[in-house]
Amino acid sequence: MGSFNLQQLMSQAKQQYEILQKKMEETVVDFSSGGGSVTVKMNGRKQVLAIQIDPEAVKAGDIEMLQDLITAAINGAGQKIDQTMQSTMGGMLGGLGIPGL
Repeated sequence: MGSFNLQQLMSQAKQQYEILQKKMEETVVDFSSGGGSVTVKMNGRKQVLAIQIDPEAVKAGDIEMLQDLITAAINGAGQKIDQTMQSTMGGMLGGLGIPGL
């Protein structure tokens, strides 16, 4: 078994954490529901940056449907962020060189 340098490992973890924080700030996804009737833009910290609603969806006058489309778009954007960040973190953890990760 090779030598295990805890100080070096902690330094690498700190660097990876800082990279992850920057990645979260830079990551932005769009997710649409209702065939593009509602689009949500969200960053890696799951902050909603923008919501676009097609005027035709408002003209329909179905408030419950519009609320459902907004909810679906926000939830979809959150899931997309989760997938993106999980993929990013998986690659970063593999780079730490810890056996079993």
